[in-house]
Amino acid sequence: MTTGKIEAAVRELADLEAIRELAHRYAHCVWRKQIAVAVEPFTEDGEMDTGDRPVIRGREALLESYRQMLGDADFYPFVHNHLISLRGERATGTCYLDLRATLDGKSMVGSGYYEDEYVRAGGSWKFRTRKLTMCYLVPVGEGWADRPPTSAR
Repeated sequence: MTTGKIEAAVRELADLEAIRELAHRYAHCVWRKQIAVAVEPFTEDGEMDTGDRPVIRGREALLESYRQMLGDADFYPFVHNHLISLRGERATGTCYLDLRATLDGKSMVGSGYYEDEYVRAGGSWKFRTRKLTMCYLVPVGEGWADRPPTSAR
């Protein structure tokens, strides 16, 4: 393998790991309710589509929306099975989500996935867009087997 090919392979591995770390740090910040740090990995014009409200656009709107969403609720996301497609300074990815939460005093369990668009900005990878699709989010005692199928299947 030539030096150029080795350098390209190392750069690709570093990019993939940086994007994985982006998703992991985001989940970590949501756990800890570090709202300002959770929205920092978005581009200035970044977007978040939670699926249950209008798309949130721009870092300032993200900050305000996250303050409201995380105010009285507790979210404990676990992200995994991260698939990433690199295209130079841009990338797309899907990562799966297992979620534990406390909402309105109820213990909840959920599963879903994020569809992301990433861009290298200022030398580091950022979220350009995140779209969350929840397959289910139910009270722990109710289960999810009797729920209608989602588009994820």
